[in-house]
Amino acid sequence: MEGPEGGGKSTLLEPLAQKVRNAGFEVLTTREPGAGKFGAQVRAALLHGENLEPWTEAFLFLADRSQHCSDEIRPALERGVWVICDRFADSTIVYQGYARGLDIELLRRLNQIASQGAVPDLTLLLDLAPETGLERIAKKDRLDSEPVAFHHRVRAGFLKEAELDQQRWRILDAALPPDELLDEAWFHVHHLIDLVRP
Repeated sequence: MEGPEGGGKSTLLEPLAQKVRNAGFEVLTTREPGAGKFGAQVRAALLHGENLEPWTEAFLFLADRSQHCSDEIRPALERGVWVICDRFADSTIVYQGYARGLDIELLRRLNQIASQGAVPDLTLLLDLAPETGLERIAKKDRLDSEPVAFHHRVRAGFLKEAELDQQRWRILDAALPPDELLDEAWFHVHHLIDLVRP
């Protein structure tokens, strides 16, 4: 799951995972940054630390992703477990590429290395106006506190990435009530289940 700040990814994560479990699959729910002990340390530096130079920020996200894929995602996939992740490689492309202005194609190559080639089968974009999303956040972290123009670049970046790969991305209206948003997300995930079920 991807999307701007306050889009509701964390709220949607567990209810969506439970629907997949009810369909008969084992599910790992996880997030970036912040999975595992190393991830928690990186998350603290990224979201609650001092201002970072853009490439420093990017490399911290990439380091977290590399460890996350090695420790959590790859082992789960090898066991046949479904993985639902609150943010993944696309966030680096959008936040550090589109919003910070770093070289997007270079970030794509670095993502390939960090993720060990893992690409989601389906990416749900919880799309929301930045002003609405930021209003939902009571306690803002370092990224939440960026100027609203930054968050508009983030939203535009996500929409551009979704346009570039329409087979993988599905755009959901994150302004919907949580139960309706869950229904929309489940529609797309259930379709994916139908495609892969033996």
